Amino acid sequence: MAPKDERVRDFLTTRRAKITPDMAGIPKGGGARRVPGLRREEVAMLSGVSVDYYTRIEKGDLTGVSDEVLDALARALQLTEDESAYLYDLARTARRPSRARRQPRAAAGVPQQVRLLIDAMSATPVIALNKRLDVLASNALGRALFDMAFTSPTRRSSASPPNLASVVFLDPAAAGFYDDLDDAAAACVRILRAQAGATPHDKQLIQLVGELSTRSTDFRSRWAAHDVGVHRAGRKTLHHHQVGELVLGFEELTLGSSPSITLSAYIAEPASPTAERLRLLATWAATTAVAHP
Repeated sequence: MAPKDERVRDFLTTRRAKITPDMAGIPKGGGARRVPGLRREEVAMLSGVSVDYYTRIEKGDLTGVSDEVLDALARALQLTEDESAYLYDLARTARRPSRARRQPRAAAGVPQQVRLLIDAMSATPVIALNKRLDVLASNALGRALFDMAFTSPTRRSSASPPNLASVVFLDPAAAGFYDDLDDAAAACVRILRAQAGATPHDKQLIQLVGELSTRSTDFRSRWAAHDVGVHRAGRKTLHHHQVGELVLGFEELTLGSSPSITLSAYIAEPASPTAERLRLLATWAATTAVAHP
């Protein structure tokens, strides 16, 4: 009997529940529906496979499923690009459990050239993150902006990097720092879920998810929803304990030389109150660095 993957079952079940008959262009009919979204037979019909075959897939058996069928499922369930990538990652793991999709080798640290690049962007807060949301490096302004993460009690030691997901879910101070803590929490979970699909055997990621699931009921319920996604750009409102409200755009930059590292750059509108507060933050950061080298 082929092994069943509960992640496949839960992911497809939750995606199916999100698609209504109207969204799929299926007449509702006169009878009462017992499921919030599509029925299995409706997904099978939309995907061009038999009900028995789709049922086997949804129960967690992706062995032997072709890319064409995966594409058809993605279209039927109206998956986003990130959700489709996650489904493919699950399928690759099912096909070759010991050879899941090869990821760029995780950097042991941030290369010197990348550190120089970050420091050169001195007017913009920049932090370097790995795929587990560990803050691996920052420039002075990035360190100042996320000062609460560096001093958070969730940090295991001064030698261990801050982890943004741990801060969001385990540090009470996060509610004062993030204007929209719910959005920050949802983003963290989507990113970690996508990475769990890509690297299912990452021991540090498994440990992080286990700790957050044990200590945070909010994380546990969000993790069970199987939402997947990667934030590449947007806007955030943050409240810094020294300079107040900061309304910032952000861009996620992937480096060709270090693909396991993402640079998060935070941008203020020119001549805005936030731009002035960033200058004040830079002054505070410089003063703090002199006082506590």
